Amino acid sequence: MTIKDIEFKLKDGRTAILRSANEKDAKALIEYMKKSTGETDFLLRTPEECETQTIEQEIDFINSCNLSDTHTLLVCEADGKIAGNCMVWWNKRAKTGHRANVAIGLLSEFWNQGIGTRMFREMIKIAESNPNILQMELDFIEGNSRARALYEKMGFRITGIKFNSIRQNDGTLCNEYSMIREISR
Repeated sequence: MTIKDIEFKLKDGRTAILRSANEKDAKALIEYMKKSTGETDFLLRTPEECETQTIEQEIDFINSCNLSDTHTLLVCEADGKIAGNCMVWWNKRAKTGHRANVAIGLLSEFWNQGIGTRMFREMIKIAESNPNILQMELDFIEGNSRARALYEKMGFRITGIKFNSIRQNDGTLCNEYSMIREISR
């Protein structure tokens, strides 16, 4: 699923564009993922795990999202590069098709510029456009107070804890928190 490009201003006055990813973004998305996963321990992959993704695989993934009616992959472009990305997806199963999943990432140099809020607004809009979706779901790693604050601002609430579900590179085990945002119909 794709969206029309959305141009908006960052808090510091720079211009950014939120748009669907396309084939031309494949290499830049891989580089962005390597960089973003190296900046924080709060993402589920490591830079080394991003190294294994080929440009061809990334192109296939982008195209599959763009052609899908259940997956949307967006990138935020600022200063001529990918500053962040987000994804919203769901399935069509009878028992779980009412649940949309969301994920988001952002380079640290673009934190506190309003990009996360703008990406969430668009993911909420996409989920709300499907009459079958009744809730949006996400997980975050214990200690990620910046993400938690954004998620709560966007209407998500904690619904559960997965104890010791994340093992950091140094062996530390962290809890993962589940959150839900209900969609009123």
